Amino acid sequence: MGKLWYGGMVYTMTKENETVEAIFTENGTILDIGKLDELKNKYSEQIDEEITFKGTLLPGFIDSHLHIIGHGEKLLRLDLSEVFSRKEVIQKVKKAANNIKDHQWLIGEGFNENNWDNPVLIHRHELDEISGGKPVVLTRVCRHALVANTRAIELAGLNEQTEDVPGGVIERNHEGELTGVFHDQAQELIKNYMPTPDLSFLKKAVETSVKDLLSQGIVSGHSEDLSYYGSFEQTYDAFKQIIPGRQKFRAHLLVHHLVVDDLHSAGHDPGKQDDWLEFGAMKLFVDGALGGRTALLSEPYEDDPTTNGVSIHTDEGLEALVKKARQYNMPIAAHAIGDQAAEDIVRLIEKYPPPKGMKDRIIHAQIMRPDLIKRIKELPLILDIQPLFVASDFPWVIDRVGEKRAKESYPWNTYLKEDILCGGGSDAPIEVVDPMVSIDAAVNRISSYDGQTHNESESLSVFDAIQLYTVNPAKIIGKEHIQGQIKPGYYADFVILNKNPFEINKNELKEIKVKQTIVNEEIVFEQK
Repeated sequence: MGKLWYGGMVYTMTKENETVEAIFTENGTILDIGKLDELKNKYSEQIDEEITFKGTLLPGFIDSHLHIIGHGEKLLRLDLSEVFSRKEVIQKVKKAANNIKDHQWLIGEGFNENNWDNPVLIHRHELDEISGGKPVVLTRVCRHALVANTRAIELAGLNEQTEDVPGGVIERNHEGELTGVFHDQAQELIKNYMPTPDLSFLKKAVETSVKDLLSQGIVSGHSEDLSYYGSFEQTYDAFKQIIPGRQKFRAHLLVHHLVVDDLHSAGHDPGKQDDWLEFGAMKLFVDGALGGRTALLSEPYEDDPTTNGVSIHTDEGLEALVKKARQYNMPIAAHAIGDQAAEDIVRLIEKYPPPKGMKDRIIHAQIMRPDLIKRIKELPLILDIQPLFVASDFPWVIDRVGEKRAKESYPWNTYLKEDILCGGGSDAPIEVVDPMVSIDAAVNRISSYDGQTHNESESLSVFDAIQLYTVNPAKIIGKEHIQGQIKPGYYADFVILNKNPFEINKNELKEIKVKQTIVNEEIVFEQK
């Protein structure tokens, strides 16, 4: 027996402006779509529930790049992402430190000094003054840098004689004293001594995260978490114990290169599709982030000509990782923000193509050159973009890379015009997970700092922007035949919005709210 859904606007997202009056679902799948009276007559003996709704129904949103456990951590720990001054950060850390036991580590998530009135990173001695001798670690919003106080540094066995590590930078002042700031791979010097979350915490993080994602209309996500929380098996077990038994959600898990051997030793098949929980590409990092000037550029930074950024691996090391993925018959998902990082991984994909029928991914692809775009379009290569980075990074990114490079950067419309498949992601916990906020950023490209539109020619249509979060992520993982559209044979995964994104003023897109989220024919979230 099935359900008949009707009452509001239904957009299939298969073609622009294509709508239907009603949907008939059965056993978690869309059985038919079309005119209401025709479906009522055709399935009169099978309809056991009619669900009327007001609003606009779309395929459920899919986030093509996020960190599900990381998002849960942000929701459960000290969240500094909405703090807009150094003073307030200090106040929040002091209050939190007073509320934990002496042996506990205080971990703060998501600070962004570019949001502060005085955009200067906090020094470890400032944390020492307010932490009462307890170890404190504050993670930057990009997760490519952290600040640790002296107690945390001592527990990690580090001092002024500690040398930089490959692919990382330990910040020091002009006298060689550690400032407490660690970039990229250097963060591991601290993280290796931080308490490892247990299974109970990981399960709570997954469940908290997924509940929040569902409330934002997100029914599926391509997530990368498996190497950061102790053993691969414990982290995967946390997912298995929550999805789908306690939370209906479709999770596609990227596999960090550090745990890819564990994946195969445990007998898992990364090529096997599953309705709820499956493995995807091998994740690797090519460079860092723009905020800390560790994204790898082909020319020096405009505001610091002494550096081009950081290459996480040697050329030989990066090539070995790509070859390893191919030996396991896996595609790769490469974090590459700078144009040199993109070029390095494109060169290796040209040399070692992905297995037949599979697509590699470049995650972020922010600083780009026209010659690289031409090479990318010739490859079985997709781009995971984060539209909200435009709102977060402009105008300060212009200072980082200069006017010329900035105009060629975050070129979402150019990618689509060149027929490069792109998925839209939040990179949560880096950015907020609300897809409508990201869709707004893709369409309007308005900075949250200066309120100005940046590189307007790279703006997307509303339809193209919504496809980034519906049709395209399904294509990326080879599920375009069952996910991301309102069509017979597809998952009965929907989001119902309170306003029609195709009819309202485009400047109101980010104000749209989710009324209901449906997964596998079941209402899993309803706005009270």
